[in-house]
Amino acid sequence: MEKHLAEGVPAPDFSLPAHDGRTIRLSDYKGKNHVILYFYPKDDTPGCTKEACAFRDDYNKFKPFGVEILGVSTDPIASHQAFARKYDLNFPLLADEKKEVARLYGALNPEKGYARRMTYLIDKDGIIRRIMPNVTVDGHSEELFTAVKALAPSLPME
Repeated sequence: MEKHLAEGVPAPDFSLPAHDGRTIRLSDYKGKNHVILYFYPKDDTPGCTKEACAFRDDYNKFKPFGVEILGVSTDPIASHQAFARKYDLNFPLLADEKKEVARLYGALNPEKGYARRMTYLIDKDGIIRRIMPNVTVDGHSEELFTAVKALAPSLPME
């Protein structure tokens, strides 16, 4: 049964393989980093490429705020590796081939069988602070940066 996720509740833990050979567990970041967990449909498609490249370009803006970015799709590792290499992506892409994490987070598009574009902002205590269910690629990274600054207002602004 699908768990109902909402802002203010703990984010469910998961473990997935990353394109760089690591296994990423959400719980690895607890107590250390905020996490942008973004789900996307397919590697190397126009919208997904634009979204990933915006996160890549803004990565250094997020770092001083203790933010890690994790991209998740149902594509296999080999596809993620090619996508990350082609666009020089500087954050992990996680392969959810069994579609379990996308389903758990309500991001699985049941008609299409792959993840829909959806983002979670999870604070360093593991609590979901923002759920963005209908992401528009343009301006998404900037919108998240504004939300991150609200989580950590004492840090220097750019």
